[in-house]
Amino acid sequence: MDDVDPSLHASSLAFVEELYLTYLEDPDEVPETWRRYFADLPGNGALGRTSFGPTFKRRSLFDPGGTRAAASTIDSHTDASTADAELTQRLDRLIRNFRVRAHRVADLNPLGPRNHVIPEIDPAYYGFTEADMGKPVLATTFANAKTVGDVIAALRETYTRAIGVQFMHIDDLEVRKWLQARMERSRNRIELPRDTQLRILTKLTDAVMFEEFIQKKFVGAKSFSLEGGESLIPLLDLALEKAGSQGVRDVVIGMAHRGRLNVLANIMGKHPRAIFREFEDKDPELHRGRGDVKYHLGYSNDWVTQAGDTIHMSLAFNPSHLEFVNPVAMGRVRAKQDRVGDVEREQGLVVLIHGDAAFIGEGVVQETLNMSELAGYEVGGALHVIVNNQIGFTTGLDQGRSTTYASDVAKMLQSPIFHVNGEDPEAVAQVIELAMDFRHAFKRDVVVDMY
Repeated sequence: MDDVDPSLHASSLAFVEELYLTYLEDPDEVPETWRRYFADLPGNGALGRTSFGPTFKRRSLFDPGGTRAAASTIDSHTDASTADAELTQRLDRLIRNFRVRAHRVADLNPLGPRNHVIPEIDPAYYGFTEADMGKPVLATTFANAKTVGDVIAALRETYTRAIGVQFMHIDDLEVRKWLQARMERSRNRIELPRDTQLRILTKLTDAVMFEEFIQKKFVGAKSFSLEGGESLIPLLDLALEKAGSQGVRDVVIGMAHRGRLNVLANIMGKHPRAIFREFEDKDPELHRGRGDVKYHLGYSNDWVTQAGDTIHMSLAFNPSHLEFVNPVAMGRVRAKQDRVGDVEREQGLVVLIHGDAAFIGEGVVQETLNMSELAGYEVGGALHVIVNNQIGFTTGLDQGRSTTYASDVAKMLQSPIFHVNGEDPEAVAQVIELAMDFRHAFKRDVVVDMY
């Protein structure tokens, strides 16, 4: 090294390395002095190489192996490990796409066939064969799912039965994980005790009998029937019971015309005799100067839950521009909360019942959603229930909206959206349990889209 430039020092390392790389490519390109120096490096030989880098094998995304010395000890396991990693990757992609897309093939619509084809949730799309179904998998959020076949069966049971869920659009990871765990551990099923089953049956029977009586007794009278959406009555019953257990003491309901008379009779506790008298105009003097009709009227009453909790209920009076009741109902609950100092927004609940065409078609819905989480207007989350008749008065789906679902406008708020087949009471019960628990846990709006 005596012949090498004495001015070189530690900061010249980059220069020396560059010189050495040039030497390796073509020794004649470097000065004679450096050629002799590089040739004399230990173990180098005439044109050998000495690495300035680390002695261990480099790792990368595509070559995650260990050192050269260790490589020979794992060669026998390489093929098996690669196959397991590849299978896990394919399964992870399938699970994610079930969470994102399976709502499109869920059994939601009692009026139409399930004819959607979604390749992303077909195991064959990821190369799974019958031979893969028995292969073991690591623990997932699905209880007792130990093989690939178990996981796929659990995915179908959770996301493609009578409940379809949209929640992967939510940015908050904590919220998504909470929903995943709640749904996948139970596979979106709820064990209903016998008394709850009988309660649901009773409420459904009451709703059906009320509609049949109105149609037979008052032929041709405008009643905005709930026919086809009678599951709304047990849904509201279960929601009120759950609300009572969560500390709610005031509930304000805003709703459309359709189903109002049934809700008045079977939820609000208005005596059917009073409703029938309104059909016959027995007391015209009571309505003189008011210019209102029976399917605009409100009512207030107390609800006593099975556990003995008392909830004061108010069904808001309704204008003809029906969705305008939304901010009115939310304002009433906010006022009640402020009056009692409920800064945690836990003692009041807003239940907003919509028609599918009105929810997507009336701008006041979007405006109400937009303001719902502002400090001056928040109420701790509203429960939105869409009674999905799949028609807007006389307008079909293909002429009434450009979106896939009537509920799609709620995605702006990153609310979870639970689509449910109203013909399945167990599914309705599971959805309302999930929706009420979510609202209570995160103080955010939640949407139930019931077909």
